Amino acid sequence: MTETASATLSLAPLLPLRSGLSSAGRLTLGGVDVRDLADEFGTPLYVYDVATLRAQCEGFLAAFRGAYPDCDVLYASKAFLNRPFARFIAAQGLGFDAVSGGEIEVLRAADVDLRTVYLHGNNKTPEELRLAVRAGLGRVVIDNEGEVTLLDGIAGEERKRQAVLVRVSPGIDAHTHEKTTTGIVDSKFGVPILTGAAERTVAAIASAANLDFRGLHMHLGSPIFETAPYVEAIEVVARFIAEVCRGRLGLEVTEFSPGGGFAVAYNDEQQDALQPIAEYAAVVAGTLRREADRLGFPLPHMTVEPGRAIVARAGVALYTVGARKEVPGIRTYVSVDGGMADNIRPAMYGARYRALAAERPRAPAEETVAIAGKYCESGDVLIQSVELPRLRAGELLAIPVAGAYQLAMESNYNLAYRAAVVMVEDGRARLIRRRQTAEDLVALDVG
Repeated sequence: MTETASATLSLAPLLPLRSGLSSAGRLTLGGVDVRDLADEFGTPLYVYDVATLRAQCEGFLAAFRGAYPDCDVLYASKAFLNRPFARFIAAQGLGFDAVSGGEIEVLRAADVDLRTVYLHGNNKTPEELRLAVRAGLGRVVIDNEGEVTLLDGIAGEERKRQAVLVRVSPGIDAHTHEKTTTGIVDSKFGVPILTGAAERTVAAIASAANLDFRGLHMHLGSPIFETAPYVEAIEVVARFIAEVCRGRLGLEVTEFSPGGGFAVAYNDEQQDALQPIAEYAAVVAGTLRREADRLGFPLPHMTVEPGRAIVARAGVALYTVGARKEVPGIRTYVSVDGGMADNIRPAMYGARYRALAAERPRAPAEETVAIAGKYCESGDVLIQSVELPRLRAGELLAIPVAGAYQLAMESNYNLAYRAAVVMVEDGRARLIRRRQTAEDLVALDVG
């Protein structure tokens, strides 16, 4: 189905671009009927629309390179990653930011060019740093003072010179969730500019025999709906470049990353607050250009990390409706065959989603219900309150904007099987991760 067809759906702004209606009136994703998907692959099922993924990759590249030509875009591996997915993202021209040895290994197994990979993390282990150096990662982003000595020693042992950035904390509040804000001074991430730790770290790198200082990185958190925090933070970092790096230390900053964390809409209220990609690009690029001109330093190469904004809208979670519990005068619970094992975000962050009766998406709302998961936890509620048609056991429920962090944070709680994942395009579905089996659950057991 086309984008025009998707406009007939009440949640069209939240659904993937290639959403529509089948001849039977059911939701289609990438031209594939959701009932066909569920019958072939089972539920819970995560479905990624290729057209939306491609459009987001192209959109970020076009917007940021249009505003600042010397720019690369990195995909946040932690949002969701496996080998076929990594190959797809790389084919769109994006690099990757990784935060663990496991992510590096998956990227390596996918034959991604590891020179396009940047390693982040507040407590990288010696094993992870050695893996990064040996594998030839493009950049290691140093996150604390102690990491300088550790990485310098490892690079020396490997007889390599490792290019690095320093993650600085500009002390700016991005006005997002307390568990996902990272640019303030009181954060486990980054070396604060305010305390002098950032200057000491850069100076230590300059003195290290096996490290090549390239520049600075910052990250304010996610999801960020406003552009003002980027302006404030870039102004702080620009002064650090001019006064400390170039002024006191005599070092050129040839690379800079403003991070990312750009917002996506999970519900109607957030949709109204959403900024277009071009607005983020104009503000970030414009502020960096202005400050470089004002403070007299050359424009650095820029890398941008959109985070969930690449992948969130592309994904839809499909569930099968099960039990119903009515508590008169209080709440009606409708349970599905997934929950916090495949989506911990409502329990952890208070994330608010919308839902769609996937086999009759144009049916009018008849009641307000809570969508509950199947796991033995009172907090296992995916949606606290949503208006829907009266759902029947056995029918499909779709929750959009499910592409980021849900699968990456999934678990085997209650020894649940992890969901299958498919990519859909032009009426065809491709399985990129099978559903777990009982054999998988005991595969790591010894004895």
